[in-house]
Amino acid sequence: MPVEMSRARFEELVADALDQLPPKFAAAMDNVVILVEDRNEEEEDLLGLYHGVALTERGHDYGGVLPDRISIYREPILAICETEEDVVEEVLITVVHEVAHHFGIDDARLHELGWG
Repeated sequence: MPVEMSRARFEELVADALDQLPPKFAAAMDNVVILVEDRNEEEEDLLGLYHGVALTERGHDYGGVLPDRISIYREPILAICETEEDVVEEVLITVVHEVAHHFGIDDARLHELGWG
């Protein structure tokens, strides 16, 4: 059975996950915003999604653009979790996964690192 959780509590868990990032990674994040959304309209089962230009792909001409976005999708995460502890873990995994994309780390490398 899916976990019931307020949006405010879910947003707290996302903030807590961001606080767990190593300080050097958090400081290196550039021109990116993290959003909590109910779900992705195109792929409703997605847990998170990075929209933007990874730091490794930004050239000297990068500038004057809107911030990249990391979307964390609340409803699909709650749907696959049975306890609040499961939600905490899944939020952390999803946040790390999407932040890694911001740094140019692809899915294959994430799987190698155990974050698949």
